[in-house]
Amino acid sequence: MSLDTLFRPLQIKSMRLKNRIAMAPMTRSFSPGGVATSEVAAYYRRRAENHVGLIISEGVGVARPASLNDPNVPRFHGEAELAAWKTVIDEVHAAGGAMAPQLWHVGAVRTRSKDWAPSGPYDSPSGFSSPGHQFGEPMTDADVSDAIDAFAKAAGAAKALGFDSVELHGAHGYLIDQFFWGGVNLRTDRWGGATLPERSRFAAEILKAVRREVGDDYPVIIRLSQWKQQDFTVKMAPTPAELEAWLTPLADAGADVFHCSQRRFWEPEFEGSDLNFAGWAGKLTGKPTITVGSVGLSGEFIAAYGGEASQPASLDQLIERMERNEFDMVAVGRALLQDPEWVTKVRDGRNDELRSFEQSAMRVLY
Repeated sequence: MSLDTLFRPLQIKSMRLKNRIAMAPMTRSFSPGGVATSEVAAYYRRRAENHVGLIISEGVGVARPASLNDPNVPRFHGEAELAAWKTVIDEVHAAGGAMAPQLWHVGAVRTRSKDWAPSGPYDSPSGFSSPGHQFGEPMTDADVSDAIDAFAKAAGAAKALGFDSVELHGAHGYLIDQFFWGGVNLRTDRWGGATLPERSRFAAEILKAVRREVGDDYPVIIRLSQWKQQDFTVKMAPTPAELEAWLTPLADAGADVFHCSQRRFWEPEFEGSDLNFAGWAGKLTGKPTITVGSVGLSGEFIAAYGGEASQPASLDQLIERMERNEFDMVAVGRALLQDPEWVTKVRDGRNDELRSFEQSAMRVLY
């Protein structure tokens, strides 16, 4: 099939992209003390040099005491931290790339090391990490307001530093997603509710605050998922009508792009239609969408954490779906983690040079 569909330019508000391929955000933990290093800058620059259309950074912590569960994940606040990110975006731009930081708050998620703890209490809507599992105390109204402000200030910093866009991490069972999830958001105030649209108010208020910081022409992406790392079977919106009721208020609040995370991009979201999550999001909101999930590899990414390798896989189905305008962009994770030249090789038809994914790639900065 023709690769032209993947390599068409795309304009989203003030951001012009050379093609439809994004680098998916992937936690790297190579920033000691939360400060991105020159090696991190070089890691992103290599992808820009090799024609990634939009680089979405690893998740970066906003200014809440327990926004991160790892001391070596980069923060996006503080003088030294932001100066380091200025180096990163300058390197990416020098190589002809575009980039968005992914603003992150992990919420009620345990730390990765027993020898380190965050400087303050964990944030969560109701004090649960998963249904029935207590994990700290519910956030107060003041905590919620401060978290909203932290996301907005980080977005403002991204624009000031020269980033082309910003992404909010609202997926995979982290803080914003914990507010969406009825299994752990048991609040009875304005931040909870019996319905998904009610529980989406926290995300909507973050989007509104971000929009006030960055202005109307700056593109804002939000990453969403039905599944949670705590439970792969969760489906918060089991019908198209419920999905529309969830996404429409987020679009109205300021989301320009929906980054729709699936474990396998080719799987339909609802019975009776071949459309995947991103396909339905675009159809229901009219907004651009990014699909993601096991692109370009034979195995899905959860298995990679258990050591499973994956071999290069055909892109024909992906391209066919893009030719039908099912989604606007595709985010590539492990294939780009393993090989910074992946996009160049795909563009040039050098399929015999595509690499298999090995778990060892998660422990180095290629």
